[in-house]
Amino acid sequence: MRAVEGLSFQVGRGEVVAIVGESGSGKSVSALAIMRLLPRLTGHTRGRITFDGRNLLELDDEEMREIRGRDISMIFQEPMTSLNPLLTIGLQITEPLTIHMGMDDAQARARAIELLQLVGIPDADGRLDQYPHQFSGGMRQRVMIAIGLACNPKLIIADEPTTALDVTIQAQILELMKDLSRKLNIALIIITHNLGVVARYADRVIVMYAARMAEQGPAEAVFHRPRHPYSMGLLRSVPRLDRPRGAKLETIEGLVPNLASAPPGCRFAPRCPFRIEICDVEPPLFPTDTGGVSRCHRHAEIAAGSIAWAASGTGKQQIDAQRSEPLLSVRNLTKHFPVRAKLGRKKTVVRAVEDVSFSIYPGETLGLVGESGCGKTTVGRLILRLEQPTSGEIAFEGTNLLTASPSEMQTIRRKIQVIFQDPYSSLNPRMTVEQIIGEPLGVYKLVADRRAAQERVGQLLGQVGLRPELGERYPHQLSGGQRQRVGIARALAMEPSFIVCDEAVSALDVSIQGQIINLLEDLQQRLGLAYLFIAHDLAVVRHISMRVVVMYFGRIMEITDRDTIYREPLHPYTKILLDAAPVPDPTVEKARAPRLIHGELPSHLAPPTGCVFNTRCPLASQECREVIPPLEEKRPGHYAACIKV
Repeated sequence: MRAVEGLSFQVGRGEVVAIVGESGSGKSVSALAIMRLLPRLTGHTRGRITFDGRNLLELDDEEMREIRGRDISMIFQEPMTSLNPLLTIGLQITEPLTIHMGMDDAQARARAIELLQLVGIPDADGRLDQYPHQFSGGMRQRVMIAIGLACNPKLIIADEPTTALDVTIQAQILELMKDLSRKLNIALIIITHNLGVVARYADRVIVMYAARMAEQGPAEAVFHRPRHPYSMGLLRSVPRLDRPRGAKLETIEGLVPNLASAPPGCRFAPRCPFRIEICDVEPPLFPTDTGGVSRCHRHAEIAAGSIAWAASGTGKQQIDAQRSEPLLSVRNLTKHFPVRAKLGRKKTVVRAVEDVSFSIYPGETLGLVGESGCGKTTVGRLILRLEQPTSGEIAFEGTNLLTASPSEMQTIRRKIQVIFQDPYSSLNPRMTVEQIIGEPLGVYKLVADRRAAQERVGQLLGQVGLRPELGERYPHQLSGGQRQRVGIARALAMEPSFIVCDEAVSALDVSIQGQIINLLEDLQQRLGLAYLFIAHDLAVVRHISMRVVVMYFGRIMEITDRDTIYREPLHPYTKILLDAAPVPDPTVEKARAPRLIHGELPSHLAPPTGCVFNTRCPLASQECREVIPPLEEKRPGHYAACIKV
């Protein structure tokens, strides 16, 4: 199977090049080939990879080891699988500093603390002695970025560096990386599906599809004047904060072809609305009028405006939530984790969730947003009874989950499902995809026999945009986006009435993201499903949610309906979140600078007095430092925890 074919590109010193495309298009394989990290027995790389005048494919292992980590660093897509679970964070950050930079232990630790502060991790000195499992997904991603920046490399390859990051930290870290790129002449390759990030930071864009380059050109040209149908389809699939919400997301129908038996001719032809007879012949890379290249026979017609995507239809609006009785009711939910502080080994508590209350009605989607470490995932885990609350109440269909018997919980667990944030760590590596999805079907006796189970698994894989033959593979044989879709299929298998979606679409490329969001909305229409949609992509939350809850440092800052919170936010934190979110349009992004959040990020071991946001709030006064503001109804149906509003 040819995972990448005929790919050629250059990256200059101080240049930012973005590689975009659907999951499985060859983006990460290209990066691993540059790093010489492909499996020896199966990963055969041909061609030339010239770095700083040397062909990396001709170097021996020792020479490559000297370059890797020092001159070329890589920020990997899945931090949980890239960080060693048996070693402390501090040891993993200081290791390249002692090996490549020759620092002693004290110098390396001081540099490690500096790096953690640089990427926005509070209490850096204390957290160096913790392990990866003690960090949230976004915090682990920041640790990976700190390791990547440690030795001031000449080339940084960032593979989905912002997938697990909230918009404020995402803006902060990408601004840092771009500044370093400019000041130190660091070449930067960003592999991402976040087109807002591409619009804000990239100088050039490479669009890949099915192992080949589909288009390459200056960022502004690719966004405003794309010359390949696939690029056009990707851009129309993205929900945007600066435009009204449509009834349904536009998507690219169909699936990426199986590269083990790739179709002849243009590989996008089976999904392309502009396919003609000449598309059966493989297209070369044509020079375009925008100064780039396009692998499309009809690029001149696209440039002339004679062909364009048609709207796929408005679809159905979201159903109105039934307001009679809430499906899920959370009241005064609190969760404290006991920890031992470093100094004197004194026992203290981390207040992960503090006095959180909300309700979700049948057929409703409640969006939950906030920065990494604010308690979003902990709230989801408490609802699922994967963690025991310190205090509070959780009621589902009138049953108190905290006092429910084991038999009651077994019945309830089928109705409450979850799509986890990290697909790799939530899938059993010893089971095939078919076994993973089929196991709960057998446990709850939802299918009559093995044949029926196989048919049902095939249907579920098709629903989430995967080919049935992928059922024979193991999780490590899938891309990150494909693994996330397997997690979604497993949750849907139980036909639940409520799903906790913890960053359910963050690892997906935009076309599949659109398909999954439309799928979740269609299932909501048909089955009356309710969702708790935890995410940091504000545009996606705006599209799918009916109401939005904004959390910060364990507390709720604001609650109101979707349109109001984006049109008239009340809390200063909500306003900063919205300002920091990138828009997939280079013209818009160049006209505005991202509003970076300033002030000291508080430590969970020593939380601030008064309002938890006062250390970073531009409106904070002495009263804000003394009084904890209650969550009050400031307007009809609009709640905010701020004494300045």
